[in-house]
Amino acid sequence: MRIAFGSDERNHLTDTIEQLLRSRGHKVELVGPPAGEPLQWTDVARAVAERVSSAQADEGVLCCWTGTGVSMAANKVPGVRAALCADAETARGARAWNEANLLCLSLRTTTEALASEILEAWFSASADPSEAENVEKLKKLDGRYRSAAALALTEEGKGRV
Repeated sequence: MRIAFGSDERNHLTDTIEQLLRSRGHKVELVGPPAGEPLQWTDVARAVAERVSSAQADEGVLCCWTGTGVSMAANKVPGVRAALCADAETARGARAWNEANLLCLSLRTTTEALASEILEAWFSASADPSEAENVEKLKKLDGRYRSAAALALTEEGKGRV
């Protein structure tokens, strides 16, 4: 599986997550700063989310200090269902019930052991067919607002805001 992995900073936890992803046999594309150089969380979230949205990556993993910022930014990209997961059961549920395609983690609260548990739950879960209707509703909401945003941009370009 092709995984886009990004963080606004690089540290021991991000190195561990990268290693865990690769040890599972995933092809990992790193998005973000080299060691010691900061990158804004909005920029890294957009870059990873766009890779997932365009199918350049099958899934994504993002980190920032709380995980909230990258989750919010990634969910602005059409086709992305980013989930901030603080534990394995939340990760399992996000995959099973929401068909999340981008995992967000907190650099502040996630330990190496917890990251391993979360990734195991994330990759071992499969979609729950009983939630298919809800996932379709999410996709329709995404399309509805994507279309509205595109129309607004078109109207703005014509001076009709």
